[in-house]
Amino acid sequence: QCSHATLACYKALSRADPASPEGRLLSRWERHGQAKIAVQVKSEDELRELRRKARALGVTAETIQDAGRTQIEAGSTTVLGVGPAPKSLVDQITGGLKLL
Repeated sequence: QCSHATLACYKALSRADPASPEGRLLSRWERHGQAKIAVQVKSEDELRELRRKARALGVTAETIQDAGRTQIEAGSTTVLGVGPAPKSLVDQITGGLKLL
């Protein structure tokens, strides 16, 4: 699920003009090791609030819904991908969360 979220964020940013701020951000993320962290929340409502907060700050935020092939009900929102974005912005969104 986390890999799906990373790919969804990447795809969203890859549509940007490479010379745009978003395109330059993606290029920088690619050149500097594609950092990723995983943190946990307690509910889908919290995921939705984090997505709203990220988007309000102009940060890419993509949710992933489970296909229902395992123990999770189909359509359940399981993961939120945030970024890539400057660390200061990501910290404003997820900095208070516990690492997974």
